[in-house]
Amino acid sequence: MGFFRENIGIDLGTTSILVYVEKKGIVLSEPSVVALDRNTNKILAVGEEARQMLGRTPGNIVAIKPLKDGVISDYEVTEKMLKYFIKKAIGTSLFKPKIIVCVPSGVTEVEKRAVVSASNQAGASKTYLIEEPVAAAIGAGLDITQPDGHLIIDMGGGTTDIAVISLGGIVVSRSIKVAGNKFDEAIMRYMRKKHNMMIGERTAEDLKINIGSAYPLDQEKYMDARGRNLVSGLPKTIKVSSSEIREAIEEPVAQIADAVHSVLEKTPPELAADIADKGIIMAGGASMLGGLDKLLQKRTGIPVYVAEDAISCVAVGTGKALEHFDVLASSVLKKDTMYY
Repeated sequence: MGFFRENIGIDLGTTSILVYVEKKGIVLSEPSVVALDRNTNKILAVGEEARQMLGRTPGNIVAIKPLKDGVISDYEVTEKMLKYFIKKAIGTSLFKPKIIVCVPSGVTEVEKRAVVSASNQAGASKTYLIEEPVAAAIGAGLDITQPDGHLIIDMGGGTTDIAVISLGGIVVSRSIKVAGNKFDEAIMRYMRKKHNMMIGERTAEDLKINIGSAYPLDQEKYMDARGRNLVSGLPKTIKVSSSEIREAIEEPVAQIADAVHSVLEKTPPELAADIADKGIIMAGGASMLGGLDKLLQKRTGIPVYVAEDAISCVAVGTGKALEHFDVLASSVLKKDTMYY
């Protein structure tokens, strides 16, 4: 049992949840999946153990992803999942923790309140919200309090947040519901259409991670994909090339490039000059798609860099916001996004 309050930062992602404990760093990184028994409504597994059950459960067990497109789609399951992760991260404590949760920049007031309410019900003493691109910028080591323009692209599983940040606030932003999960869906559709083969989400994700690219590679990559033949109904294995995956995800990649272009068009000229000088920073798991930085650089004419620890960037930024809470409370954690 803990005798001191340990404050927590949570990157509440559509695909995975990262928990940052003050003065300890990231202590937990697990998929945001919950396995439930439909008959009893009892939680059977959370996180990685539940992810292993996706697409492999009997009728009475269902593996649920309670977050969709960066926001809560199943309130009760999200609350139970948060409670589980908070307890796993800090154990049982005499004092309720103060929690900062990341949300996409385009969330509505209703969606914000749902996150705050779920966090408070899960055991927070107070919950504060921080927008994901701001947390990503802090996590990438940028000094966002200066009057300089920074363009951050945070690509997770459910949303891509593009924001121009200066003086601790967002000047121009756009949040689109196109990110890693849409890439997986596009690969599944492509395999169905091109090869008459149905593959699962995990296979699609493996193809994306291992051979996926947004820009032509110097050397073609190949990977075996296993699924079900839609004609014969029998199991089937085929060899898939990286150029096929690039063709499959062409549309969602183009949507992201268009969104970046539209944000740059709305950026004030002084800040646009800063961005042209400093470059664009990419963070989030989906930003690690091969060649995506090269494609955006070609499209915008501005250097594009992937943050050093892209997957953990937002969680680290949330943790830094916790540790410099007094400094950032008036700017980054704005009053209109503070709920008690």
